[in-house]
Amino acid sequence: MTSARIAPGTRSELGTVNWLFCRTASLVMRVPDVNLFSTLARQRGLFRAWLHFSARMMPGGKLSRYDTELVILRVSKLRACQYERDHHERIGRRAGIDAGKLARVDVGPADPQWSERERALLSGVDRLVEEKDLDDATWSALARHYTPEQLVELCLLVGQYEMLATTIRALRIQRDY
Repeated sequence: MTSARIAPGTRSELGTVNWLFCRTASLVMRVPDVNLFSTLARQRGLFRAWLHFSARMMPGGKLSRYDTELVILRVSKLRACQYERDHHERIGRRAGIDAGKLARVDVGPADPQWSERERALLSGVDRLVEEKDLDDATWSALARHYTPEQLVELCLLVGQYEMLATTIRALRIQRDY
């Protein structure tokens, strides 16, 4: 990737609250800077609203952490977003996604080792990313495993990580590692 179009912000550019959040996040994630956060935090109020929205799905959503990480990792694969992949490989390990499952995420729902529920979930992600819709067969498969609240969240979660992949690419946000 070429150099960042907007550099991560300084304390004066982010404001004290956002800057402290970004510094804390970088310590927790053990990276020099969480470039996504310190770039988006330049838009101060929108950044805080986005954080609140995001946290309602990850880590605080109705989908299990395992399912949430499968979704995010599949979106990162389909959108070729290495930044998302870097972070969510680590988070996914804590949620039960080992190296074997991570390799299967790349294969997608066609991998025969997925359970019926996992296959439905990954198929749903694929349809949402590729077609921006869910056909009736995919919807029915998902509805056998997920509540209406979880289905709404699934659509929002895929959209959120697609939006992030677009933003990361357009702003040329550099990887943290």
